[in-house]
Amino acid sequence: MTLQKKAILVALTTLIVAPASHGWGQIYKVIDGKDGVVFTDSPGVIGNTDSQSVEKIELEETNSATPIQARPPAASSANPSAESQTIEKPRVSIAAPANESTIAMGPGNFTVSASASPALTSGEQLILLMDGVPQGGAQSSGNWTIEGALRGPHDLVVQRTTSRGKVVASSEPVRVYVLRPSIIGR
Repeated sequence: MTLQKKAILVALTTLIVAPASHGWGQIYKVIDGKDGVVFTDSPGVIGNTDSQSVEKIELEETNSATPIQARPPAASSANPSAESQTIEKPRVSIAAPANESTIAMGPGNFTVSASASPALTSGEQLILLMDGVPQGGAQSSGNWTIEGALRGPHDLVVQRTTSRGKVVASSEPVRVYVLRPSIIGR
């Protein structure tokens, strides 16, 4: 950007913003062959040439608003325990089985128990995921029975959801190992 263009930009900003914000004077757009376009409050100051044109710029009324008064801090509560109450972030955790548990030899059946804190509100539900796949439907109790889990490691996660299915909390993953008899051909 050339020095002349920078000067015009600064003059334009100063002449349009300042008067508009303070209700000062009139603004004119002066076009001539020598200086190009100039915005000014005195069109006669710019060098007079035969090709000069002057246009009066109509400015709209400046927006303004009355400031609002800040409210004083609320008086302290007579009940100190109410002041210490905070909104608890929704959480969910798997109580059983413990992380890195081994499900003994058998058909691969086990129970998963989870707890939610604070208690589930109306419409909230829990969903058990085993290896990322939902097990059964969403429910309000935190107990599931898994039957016939395949041999090997499985990752369990419980999600806390709203009535619209939005996940608001997830448990830490718990890994279980299922041992099942295998048939080895002779």
